[in-house]
Amino acid sequence: MRSIPAIALFLALPLFATAADEKGTEVKLSKLSGTTPADWKKEKPANLLRTYQFKLPGGEMPEAEVAVFNEGNPMPEKNYPRWKGQFVPPEGKTTDDISKTTKWDVKGATVTVLELTGTWKYKERPQDPKSKEVLLEDYKVIWVIVAEKDEAHHIRLSGPAAVVETHRKGFEGWVKGLK
Repeated sequence: MRSIPAIALFLALPLFATAADEKGTEVKLSKLSGTTPADWKKEKPANLLRTYQFKLPGGEMPEAEVAVFNEGNPMPEKNYPRWKGQFVPPEGKTTDDISKTTKWDVKGATVTVLELTGTWKYKERPQDPKSKEVLLEDYKVIWVIVAEKDEAHHIRLSGPAAVVETHRKGFEGWVKGLK
């Protein structure tokens, strides 16, 4: 008789583990924090500039990525030209034609957003002249600047355009849910 409760508990353990995995990851910026969507897989940051890094499922396509960068410049006018320069617009268009800027409401911060879709001139280490540039066609990048009183963080959602679109709502909800 004693073995039946033990077996039931053993069989229920995977359910508890799954429930714990479905929570997401708590991300702390300066004074703000929020829990990521549960399907974001936390990874070790690829470099020292990143404080957090996540892979987002792509299904049949390559995965998307969310990277959180510390101590960024809070002024869009200083960042947007550089970020726009990482995209190749289609013939006859400019980067302004393929970009969109918005603001999102987050209590305690000013949040500005730049979206670009097209061919991304991706470099793993953008500041390193030895880092090889790879052209990624039909990619979308959503850059977010979260500027609190004393600090700013940059958050980047990037990947194949269709994959980024599938994660847009969760990403936007996560950023807007920072408290």
